Amino acid sequence: MSAKFGPAGNSDSFSKAHKSSLAAPKWIADFGLDCYEYQCGKGIHVGMDTARKVGENAAACGISLSLHAPYFINLANPDPEALQKTIGYITGACQIAAAMGAGRVVIHSGALMKRSRAEALDIARTSLREVMAACDSQGFAHITLCPETMGKINQLGNLDEVLELCTLDERLTPCIDFGHLYARSLGRLEEYGKLLDRVEAVLGTDRASRFHSHFSHIEYTPNGGEKCHRTFEDDGGFGPDWAPLAAEVARRGWSPTFICESAGTQAEDARTMKEVYQACCKEDTP
Repeated sequence: MSAKFGPAGNSDSFSKAHKSSLAAPKWIADFGLDCYEYQCGKGIHVGMDTARKVGENAAACGISLSLHAPYFINLANPDPEALQKTIGYITGACQIAAAMGAGRVVIHSGALMKRSRAEALDIARTSLREVMAACDSQGFAHITLCPETMGKINQLGNLDEVLELCTLDERLTPCIDFGHLYARSLGRLEEYGKLLDRVEAVLGTDRASRFHSHFSHIEYTPNGGEKCHRTFEDDGGFGPDWAPLAAEVARRGWSPTFICESAGTQAEDARTMKEVYQACCKEDTP
């Protein structure tokens, strides 16, 4: 088993040559990558026929798919009407994912809304149970939901909180966004080996080894955390550093999925990530 690499949505280089995401799977495969995260962050604006065609094209090219659900999700909002909207966003995303054959749907954890972190986490835990019950009842039990670590300090979704949410059901898998963790720690991200040890301690080796991930360089503000995504070529000392993480994953023999979220160069930077990782794997081969 080995890690997979691909872009979040379409790189600028793809969009200059193609008008439709139907061409994305073959383009990504020809680019030497393994996966593709379809973007519904601003809402679900793709029809079922198109979703099925994207899935067919991906299957033909050996590209695995995931989908990012709408950003509007807030598991930490206790308002019943808001919860029903969140359930609708997630089940709607699962419907499109199922049509595509995407096995994973990434979801945001939510905002604190002036509550303590413990209070917000309790609400999110209850909400996520209801979300999963709704997914099961609508036939989406086979789709893995991936709560994401968030980049702003006032958002629910540090690593411990996401791992706690994932203990609710073995089908839940964390989306560890290393750029977000870097931003919310104001550049003081813990050593990768210790971080992955924590994931393994909570989830067990098997589930931990298959974690979902977003990665990009990121700019943050001194007090709030995430400001914007950057590219590997941006000259400004932006982190986090990819090479030590690649080496750690290779050393462990884990097989996570890495989705690159660089701003406009996500496919190019995903390929760089894959090349660095492959070099690390060769170094670890006796």
